[in-house]
Amino acid sequence: MKKTASHFNKNRKNHRGVSPAQSRRLRANRKKNTNTGRKARQEVISPELLVLIFGLILFFIFAGLIASWLFRGRSLKDQADSKAAEQGKESQKPPVHVDPDTIKPDIKKKLLEVSEYNRPGIDLPEVRGVVIHYVQNPGSTADENRRYFANLAKNHDTKASSHFIVGLEGEILQLVPLDEIAYCSNDANEDTISIECCHPDKSGKFNDKTYASVVQLTAWLCALYNLEADDVIRHYDVTGKMCPRYYVKHEDAWEQFKKDVEDIY
Repeated sequence: MKKTASHFNKNRKNHRGVSPAQSRRLRANRKKNTNTGRKARQEVISPELLVLIFGLILFFIFAGLIASWLFRGRSLKDQADSKAAEQGKESQKPPVHVDPDTIKPDIKKKLLEVSEYNRPGIDLPEVRGVVIHYVQNPGSTADENRRYFANLAKNHDTKASSHFIVGLEGEILQLVPLDEIAYCSNDANEDTISIECCHPDKSGKFNDKTYASVVQLTAWLCALYNLEADDVIRHYDVTGKMCPRYYVKHEDAWEQFKKDVEDIY
């Protein structure tokens, strides 16, 4: 049988030994594989993934900036605090006082018995001031006022006491140890030493002997606890009570009292 040209062309193979029909199928498969690869790469790098990656990059950038800002701010604050502390140390250098022993007055210890009504026996954690009072009982002596405080343990009329009482003759009685609280100055009880002062009349003015002893006692306490004259206050300065009466009504007399204290130590 004679082969026609079309039959020959249909069955002829190319130079690689592949027929035209097979060649077409190979090209179709390669195109399909190429499209599949592109699609796979597109699926790996999706828009959602790109957004996530971009978001993470921004997060780390901002986190770094914030950390740097906080560190710098803390460093500046530490420098400021350090500088302020150094300035505070220089401005708050302890004052130079005389040796307390050289100005200590004569003190008679007549301590009260421990009682919740006059001497509670509670530790005094620190001393930051001295509080001046007057007894409010004109003409009464230091011993009489001590008996009043002592009797509170029996009659329970109130709770009251004082570290010291200065009498009309300038005598100084100590009723409560300096390392214990006295019931005398209300909210200031926990960090002050109290002094009750006798006075001859209703004006509340101390006579010369009482005045001199109170000044000496106060100066000694200031030297003992490294206090300044401004750390000496009146009961009035704590509660607004008219005590010590004369030295509340006469501010100039109070300022002179503090100056006299300061002159000693």
